[in-house]
Amino acid sequence: MLMPRKKTPDLSIPLVTGERFQLSTENNARGTVICFYRGLHCPLCANYLKELERLTPEFNERGVGTVAVSTDVEERGKAMADKIGANALRVGYGVTIEEAQQWGLYISTSRGKSSLDIMEPDLFSEPGVFLVQPDRALYYGAVQTMPFVRPHFKELLAAVDGAMAANYPARGEYTPE
Repeated sequence: MLMPRKKTPDLSIPLVTGERFQLSTENNARGTVICFYRGLHCPLCANYLKELERLTPEFNERGVGTVAVSTDVEERGKAMADKIGANALRVGYGVTIEEAQQWGLYISTSRGKSSLDIMEPDLFSEPGVFLVQPDRALYYGAVQTMPFVRPHFKELLAAVDGAMAANYPARGEYTPE
C-alpha cells in the first residue's frame, strides 16, 4: 500500500506523442497529478479525462504537471488522446498490471464489450488519482474499485491552492508498529 509522505514507485511509460513520461525526472515545482484510467473502452474515463485536459493549464500555472495513464496498448492510448482532444494533458499507455498493483490499483478482468461496443482488455486497472510531490512523496491518493464517483479535479486544484500552499501535511501516514 502506498503511504502518504513516503516515496511512490517510479513510473516510466511511453506517451502518445512519442516522448516518455518518467516520474523520477519530473521537475514541476509542486508535483505531478497522475490519473490512472481504465482504458479506451470506458465511457466515464473519456469524460473524466476531458475535464483534466480542460484544467491542466490551471494545474500547470500552479506548478503541477498532469499525466493520464492506462494499461492500454499504444493504438488505444492514441485513440483516447484523440477522443478527448488531448493537447495540454499528457497521455501515456502501457502501464503493466504489476506497475498498477504497485500503485495499489484494483485489477479487473474483461467482461466483453463495453457500452461503447469496445472490447475490454483481458486485464486492466480500475481508476486512481495521485498527487505526487517533487520528491516523489505521496501527497494525495484515491483508488477505486469501480469507474463511478471519482474525485473532482476542481477540488484537487483547491487543495493545491489551500492545503499545499499552507504547507498542510499529507495525512494518513500512521502505521502501527
